[in-house]
Amino acid sequence: MTTWTNHHTDDRPITFSAPSGIDRSAHHRLDEAWLAAAWSHPTTRVFVVSGGQALIDDTPDGRTELIMTPSFEAPLTEAHRYYLGTDDEGVSYFALQKDALPGRMDQSARPAGLREAGLLLSPRDAGLLVHAVALENWQRLHRFCSRCGERTVIAAAGHIRRCPACGAEHYPRTDPAVIMLVTDEEDRALLGRQVHWPEGRFSTLAGFVEPGESIEQSVAREVFEEAGVVVGDVEYIASQPWPFPSSLMLGFMARATSSEIQVDGEEIEEARWFSREDLRAAFEAGEVLPPYGISIAARLIELWYGKPLPKP
Repeated sequence: MTTWTNHHTDDRPITFSAPSGIDRSAHHRLDEAWLAAAWSHPTTRVFVVSGGQALIDDTPDGRTELIMTPSFEAPLTEAHRYYLGTDDEGVSYFALQKDALPGRMDQSARPAGLREAGLLLSPRDAGLLVHAVALENWQRLHRFCSRCGERTVIAAAGHIRRCPACGAEHYPRTDPAVIMLVTDEEDRALLGRQVHWPEGRFSTLAGFVEPGESIEQSVAREVFEEAGVVVGDVEYIASQPWPFPSSLMLGFMARATSSEIQVDGEEIEEARWFSREDLRAAFEAGEVLPPYGISIAARLIELWYGKPLPKP
């Protein structure tokens, strides 16, 4: 069994994966009386999500926060209400899904999605936003019953869609995907460039888990399909929710048992083996652009590379 050395001592949590301090309290989602009381409580905080975005603002002390209001100030008209959870001080949080964000409260407030705000927000606010966006994406894409075709209605504070016609209940979809940094016997890293990416953008390989497949099998299959490289040992590292629209990224290190590259030409246009020195020189020359820091791909590469990647 291969043992991978962590060359990177940075202990920053992976974006969207840090403890948020929010108890999702799933047992309250079907309790309409409790939800009504929580909504009307003066400490409850609410934010609006629309099209994957929410309003954020900078604080005088240099932090960035979600703009949240008391529930009595929230624009409830023509909105879907999602209960997101309660913190250890008893503050409950709701998101309102609307067709548009409310008007900006001041000049520094601005709309932002997860990619823009993920590295700026606290673990609490990032956790709330990723939860709300995941629910919004699911609600938008699953409005009709897959059993009978009738329109469904929202239940369980946004976490179930129920069919009034046949009684079927539908739950938020999460699609598992593997993402892996492959290294060879010389400790070089295999990085690839997808067809639709800009010139020079390289990252780890990734792909969805197929039905009836273990995640280890998925790692091996995806690497071989995309790059023609055979892998042996596989080690799980960490995961990251990635609601674009509904993925859960499962991060791995994998050791190659072959080195010849043959890209599929459909998903991966180019793949290369990089030593650390190769990658450093390519970064400095501007020949290679790293993945965005918000992604687990960047953290997997950093574990091998030994230091933070330059900003794209």
